[in-house]
This record gives sequence, structure tokens and C-alpha cells, in this order.
Amino acid sequence: MKMRRKLGIKVFMVILGLLLIPLSLAGCAAGGEEPLKLADPGWDSLHVHNAIFSFIVEHGYGYPPCEIVPGSSPVVLVGVAQGDIDLLMETWSENYGEAYTDRIESGEIVELGLNFDDNYQGWLVPTYMIEGDPERGIEPAAPDLKSVFDLPEYWELFKDPEVPTKGRFHNSVPGWECTMHNSTKLETYGLDEYYNDFLCGSDVALSGSMVAAYEKGEPWLGYYWAPTWLLGMYDMTLLEEPPFDLEVWERDKGCAYQAVRCTIMAHPSLLDRAPEVVEFLRKYQTTCAQNNEFLRYMQENEADATAGAIYFLKEHESVWTQWLPSDVASKVKAALP
Repeated sequence: MKMRRKLGIKVFMVILGLLLIPLSLAGCAAGGEEPLKLADPGWDSLHVHNAIFSFIVEHGYGYPPCEIVPGSSPVVLVGVAQGDIDLLMETWSENYGEAYTDRIESGEIVELGLNFDDNYQGWLVPTYMIEGDPERGIEPAAPDLKSVFDLPEYWELFKDPEVPTKGRFHNSVPGWECTMHNSTKLETYGLDEYYNDFLCGSDVALSGSMVAAYEKGEPWLGYYWAPTWLLGMYDMTLLEEPPFDLEVWERDKGCAYQAVRCTIMAHPSLLDRAPEVVEFLRKYQTTCAQNNEFLRYMQENEADATAGAIYFLKEHESVWTQWLPSDVASKVKAALP
């Protein structure tokens, strides 16, 4: 009888132990069981930030590979607010306007940090036009060109082959909001008298016009923005405009574009579900120059976003290790190829 009782107790303990094993393993496991969902509105720098984040949370925190959720910017904002998407790593917050700020105030979304805020957009010329390039045998053609207000003096340098009585300003793509802004700026600055407003048919046509001119060492004037691989590869100078002023901007666009805060936006549930990831994201910060750099690397090497992320993690270890606890950073470093 005693033997049966002892045997029964042993069997009970074994069964109890087997039942407790999954619970103990779950309690000790790093990271979450469900993949985090990252938004993808579709541009290259965001793809790299998604890949950087995914590599760190998978190898450093033990999460499963992240799930990428594609969608336009407006759709993504709603998706994060509704909890269908956890995170947008590169949120051009001012572009959303009140749709963003209202959701922040209502608590539908939270802003975890600032990815970068030194991005820019505006009118550019190759720096060799101002400073020359001795290695390429290029003399400075417009040494005093600093501002948009200097452009009337130099219109002949940028002569439009289709409208030879004017220079050519390479505007962006029809339908883009910035294209309309640039057209208004030309009129406001009185430059429509000197320059033809040349609308490029596509982003490829716009970037291709810059590349073609730069490779030949020829003049080029047009609109572009950073971060992009182009401005990581080519030395371009942003022409000065009056500082951004909201009243002036709303009246006639007669000032510089507003700098945009590229933030990290998340659904508030992430605060409780992944507090260690939230802590890491609050420290996550890059620069426009670093973004240009990894985008240039990808372009030169025909590399994808994952390769761009690995490049960043290898080249800027002193940056990202500051975002993480030392033990997590060690795991990430050990996982790098």
C-alpha cells in the first residue's frame, strides 16, 4: 500500500513537472512569441530601418522575424492607430499634419522617438559649379551662386535646349505636392522670367537628369531631397532661401521648405507588450548623412535593404550600441555575418 502510494506520488510529480516545463520555458524565453508588425509605405531608407530593427530584435531580444505590412502612408497611419500595425520606423510627421497630431493627443498612437530631423529638400546645383573640381579639370562656373536670388545672373549656364531663351529648372513629378510648390516658388521669386519650369515625367527621369549632368561635369539646377542615395553619392549644394515661415509659406511659398521630424510611431499596446523594445526605440536615432551613406552603399553594390542594414551595423557600431544594453549589443554583434 505504501509502495503504491509512493509510486502514485512519483507519477504525479513527473506529470506535474512535465506540465510546468513549457511554463518555465515561456517565462525564461527572451522576446515575444508573436512577430512585431512593421509598416512599409515603400521607400528605401525606411526599408533599411525596418531591417536594422528586425535584426536587432530577432538576434538581440529573441523575437521571431518581424512581419512587414505594406500600405500607403495614410493607410499605415490608420493601421497603427487601430493596432493592426505595431510600428512605423520613419514617420514624416509634418506631412501628416493634424491627422498625426490629433491621434497623438487622443492616445491612439504614441511617438517613441526621433529617427532623424536633419533631412532637407530644396533646389540644388552641383558643388563643382561653385567651387570647381580640380581632379576632374572643372573650373567654377558660378563662384558667387549661393542663393535662389542669384539665379537670374546665371540662367544661361542652365540653358534649356527646348526653350533656349531661358534656363531649365528640373521640377519634380506631375501630381507630387512639392512639384506645385516649386512652380509657385519660381513665380514668387520672379524666376519664371528666367527659367522654364521643366516637369520631369518620373522620379527616374528626375534623378537621371542629375546623374547625367554630374557624370559629364555639366550644369544642373533642380529640386531634390535627402536622405537619398543620390545625395550620398554626389556632392550637391542646396541653394539658400529665406528661412521657413508658416505665414509666408501659406501665402506664396516664398521661403525654404520646412524641416520634417522623422519620428518613430507606434501603437500604445507596444508599451506593455514589449517594454524592452520600447526602451531601445526611445534611444534609436540616426542622421541624414548616415542614411545617405547606406543608401549609396546599396546603390553602388546593387544591394538590398538587409545588406544596407548589415552595412550600417558594421560601420556604425559606436552609434547603435548606445541604444542597447551591453548584453543585447553583444548578441547582435555576434550575429553579424
